[in-house]
Amino acid sequence: MQIIKRDQRETSVDIQEIRKALEWACAGLDVSYLELESHSTALYGGQDRVSTRDIQLSLVDEALHMTTPQRPEFRIVAARLLLMEIYKEAAYNRGYTEFGYGDYLTCVREAVRRNLYDPVIFEYYTEAELYEAGKFLTPAYDLDFDYAGARLLINRYLIRDREEVFELPQEMFLTIALFCAANEEKTHRLDRVREFYEVLAARKISLATPILLNLRRCGGNLSSCFVAAADDSLDSIFYTVNTIARISKNGGGVGVNISRIRSAGAEIKGTPGASGGVVPWIRIMNDTAVAVNQMGKRAGALTVALDAWHHDLPEFLELQTENGDQRKKAYDIFPQVVVPDLFMERVEERGEWTLFDPHEVRLAYGVEIAELWGDEFKKWYTKLESDTSLSLTRRVSARELFKQIMKSQVETGMPYLFFKDTVNRMNPNKHDGIIPSGNLCQESFSNFRPSAIEEPHTEEGSIRQISREGLVHTCNLVSLNLAEIDEYELPQICARAVRILDNSIDMTFPPIMESRHHNERYRTIGVGAMGLADLLAKKKIPFEKAAAFADAYFEKIAYFTVSASADLALERGAYPAFAGSDWERGIFFGRDRAWYEANSDIASKWLELMDKISREGIRNSQLLAIAPNTSSSLLQGCTAGVLPVFSKFHIDKNANGAIPLCPPFIKESFWYYKENKHIDQREVVRLMGAIQKWIDQGISMELLYNLNTPITARDIYEVLMTAWKEGVKTVYYTRTLQKNSNISEKAECESCAN
Repeated sequence: MQIIKRDQRETSVDIQEIRKALEWACAGLDVSYLELESHSTALYGGQDRVSTRDIQLSLVDEALHMTTPQRPEFRIVAARLLLMEIYKEAAYNRGYTEFGYGDYLTCVREAVRRNLYDPVIFEYYTEAELYEAGKFLTPAYDLDFDYAGARLLINRYLIRDREEVFELPQEMFLTIALFCAANEEKTHRLDRVREFYEVLAARKISLATPILLNLRRCGGNLSSCFVAAADDSLDSIFYTVNTIARISKNGGGVGVNISRIRSAGAEIKGTPGASGGVVPWIRIMNDTAVAVNQMGKRAGALTVALDAWHHDLPEFLELQTENGDQRKKAYDIFPQVVVPDLFMERVEERGEWTLFDPHEVRLAYGVEIAELWGDEFKKWYTKLESDTSLSLTRRVSARELFKQIMKSQVETGMPYLFFKDTVNRMNPNKHDGIIPSGNLCQESFSNFRPSAIEEPHTEEGSIRQISREGLVHTCNLVSLNLAEIDEYELPQICARAVRILDNSIDMTFPPIMESRHHNERYRTIGVGAMGLADLLAKKKIPFEKAAAFADAYFEKIAYFTVSASADLALERGAYPAFAGSDWERGIFFGRDRAWYEANSDIASKWLELMDKISREGIRNSQLLAIAPNTSSSLLQGCTAGVLPVFSKFHIDKNANGAIPLCPPFIKESFWYYKENKHIDQREVVRLMGAIQKWIDQGISMELLYNLNTPITARDIYEVLMTAWKEGVKTVYYTRTLQKNSNISEKAECESCAN
């Protein structure tokens, strides 16, 4: 039997070489290479002139077929066999003969020569430093990948040259670590490189996609989340459309608040009924997100937010339903309703709710109601309700409107819900603005506002100018992989996560100036978490006891993260808007010193930290945000986010084949992985509420209703009311498990969830 090698040479098959590969792939695992070999012989025996690559991939397929909940190790065998093929491909592409990794410095030189790495790396580091850094590289970390993670890494993240793999996994992590530490003090910079590399390579910290993709390339955006607002003018709206396009082009997920825009039937320059409302503008934004498709890689992703008091809300809720006028639909955006406490109170007491036109309110009172929250909003809202002179209003049943929201959620998975008062009560920068709405995945938000655009008339015509500096919320994300972190490691892991993100702010190239202004003023970062279901299983904690455990565990994460940012402030200075913030006043996560003294087991540490920050400041205005992590969790080999698993074991079938998926501790802790589809969603919400106490931004909380069990409208209503009362800030997707079918799938946000 003859086989064809990569260089097209023909040679006889060597069974011993195949056996050696299988031994390497099975080393250290509770499986025998002989078992795989006995199943695989038929795949490569009897065929002539088969390529070595085809033999290798047939072994990968056989290992996947042998993966079961009882034998999950075979998915790791499949990953190793796949990586072996990538090692060979990279070696051939780069011209060396060793199996696995070549010389790292030579790799960097060649990557720069081929325009794959940013040449600035040789401005940051000498060749001697790069040679020394190359000693940190540890190929053994590759052995921990399972097939789903290895395949995702190879297909999405490793740099290719002419469609052939150039870069290997540990080279990617080490190069990113070098760029992350580029601005550190030179005396201990390589120590920082080693620290960063080890937490990335050991998969204790997961980087969001923009950082993972762009940090070693030329001039890339590293931020995941952007949220902007449009004013009620033609110039501002189209300026916002341009903002959407530029952010989308650079790979960011976009949120846009449109609550200031006048409603349908409002007057324009004294002409009654001239306005078409928000829907036509949403359609333009929808088409912009589709058209600017991030260099052909994927369509832009956009959430559009509207306050619950806006006159156009009923039409907004129909944007994605199948029935009705198709000219009023926008199927490629993700609608978000901004909900004040007053609305939820009216729903609970079966009261009336009034919808207003913001333009009419501005004309009558000079008030921008979209900028109000809490008691100030209630004061103005009740005043407007009693004003019978306002003509463009709708009085509706609050509960019926809420039912319409619920109905749309079950039918389409949306709208998202953003509990505005809950968010702004915990906003540490309420002295400096307002958080009007959330980002694409509903976990990241801070103060933002539109630029004020004026159009003075001159003899030359109309000239646009910006008279007030706008702010676009901008956030860089990482996630702690709780499946891989022991509790004693939390202080150093949190410190490294904060340092990586603070460094990335200085390394990024913001796509718009309002984003740069936001970075400079607030230095917002988002340390998140994934693998909570794994941590619970590892510790054999039943889901029923998860909330109490998570409360205490995430308090520690919050403390160590805030403490790390306080240490950075001593080294680098506080964020510019610190003066007057809740941080300076000793109010952490919306709670004062007295609360910590009465409720925290580590109260003395919190009080000491409050005193330190009040004196010295804190580096980052907001620090914690838990993204969905739908696919980055595959790369990390853990469960996504902080939600329960959907399934303990399933086969993901797609155009690229069938991939077995299961959590890391499935074999030893099978019964402690409770599936979300079998859990009352009120219990899920209570767990999220316990975690939310310690997250100063948000949590991408999905709700899952299993329609194979009795579910009523009352059940869904109680889940959402529980979310509001438990202090959950946002509701992300609503998913339904249809009778006798799989879960209804929604597109993921690659910027946040990777």
